[in-house]
Amino acid sequence: MSAPVTPTSITEPTTDHGAATAAASATVGGITRRSGRWIDHWDPEDPTFWRGGGAKVAGRNLRISIFAEFLGFSVWALWSIVVPQLGAAGFALTVDQQFWLIAVPSLVGATLRIPYTFAVPVFGGRNWTVVSALLLLLPTIALAVAVQHPQIPFGALLAIAALAGVGGGNFASSMANISFFFPEREKGRALGLNAAGGNLGTAAVQFAVPLVIVTGAGIALERAGLMLIPFILLAAFLAWRSMDNLSTATADLRSFAAATRNRHTWIISFLYIGTFGSFIGYSGVFPTLLRGQFPTVTLSIAFLGALVGSVSRPLGGIIADRVGGARVTIASFVVMGLGAAGAIAALDRGSFGLFFASFLVLFVATGVGNGSTYRMIPAVFRADGGGPAAVKAAAGCIGIAGAIGAFGGFLIPRGFAASNELAGSLAPALAIFIAVYAAMAVVTWAVYARRGSAMATAGI
Repeated sequence: MSAPVTPTSITEPTTDHGAATAAASATVGGITRRSGRWIDHWDPEDPTFWRGGGAKVAGRNLRISIFAEFLGFSVWALWSIVVPQLGAAGFALTVDQQFWLIAVPSLVGATLRIPYTFAVPVFGGRNWTVVSALLLLLPTIALAVAVQHPQIPFGALLAIAALAGVGGGNFASSMANISFFFPEREKGRALGLNAAGGNLGTAAVQFAVPLVIVTGAGIALERAGLMLIPFILLAAFLAWRSMDNLSTATADLRSFAAATRNRHTWIISFLYIGTFGSFIGYSGVFPTLLRGQFPTVTLSIAFLGALVGSVSRPLGGIIADRVGGARVTIASFVVMGLGAAGAIAALDRGSFGLFFASFLVLFVATGVGNGSTYRMIPAVFRADGGGPAAVKAAAGCIGIAGAIGAFGGFLIPRGFAASNELAGSLAPALAIFIAVYAAMAVVTWAVYARRGSAMATAGI
């Protein structure tokens, strides 16, 4: 029989087919595990359980999750920094084709987010982290092969770029997994670290690739994919060796169903396209925009956009806690509009300094807006009725908004492509983005900040 489970111990499987025995179980620091590193009892809300080993286990899983998600974002953003280099590698692509290669990984990643969320309860967080990490080998190896053959048909190149979308799906499963490990009082910090760590993968790959691919007077673009393979294998090994599966992690389809019936899910998802979607979209196109508009500028500085957008995300949550998420989100949209207006002015003047500074403003505003919009979700659903049903609906909204918001990573590159095709300039796309941000600010004010409204009274 299994060793007895108490509120201060954690049990993991040690024998096949669920037949755990006391002799086969292992107990370390008050945590009992069975085979496959399964933990059957997990109660982080119990202070005694948390202090007796739960916090240590949760922290270890969080650290490995951050590393794996960091690599997921790195792979997801890989084509953003590879595309501007394809010309030097012998590829003859139109501007529209280049933007397609940047946009399609975001489209696939956004689509995968919902099924990836449910993969954790089905397969186990540790098991799925191993699988999802190893899946990153497909886009990296395929890229390394493809970029050595400039004659490859564009359709095949587009399909290979689409494979990078698996990195975008990793965010959803990683966030879902970590949410099961931490108590409510620490969940916000843990998820914030997990999200920020992942976002930094975009900046890291945009910084590293231009340095790694240089070889004498030419470039070895295949290194962009090859350089990530050892880290992917390391992440899979660490997850297999040291992460845990929670049998208490269950798929709650009812929370998603409840969220789909609540209008706030769709309002917040719309706003999240403007914040997170803008971050992903601008991160993807920024290197290509720099190369196209200012070809003499070194491409290695493009990483600064994704970097400042990533590190400003926690700041948005912190400010939102003090002054309210709706106010911060409105301010973010206003600043994003100003940043886009500055970029238009820079294009008119041919000023690299103004263009670069305007985009950095845009990136900071998207990061702050990411944090503030995310923090609004639980507050909105508490104010909309409260109780267990509201908690479930809020959880579902987080998953849905995260998936829908990521589609902005597809819409922004395609918007720039259409603008360039129809007007020969990026300015019309930026003008449309300004109008959209203005509409989003108005919606946020009307629903969540308008004086006398129920949401404003609740301090959203």
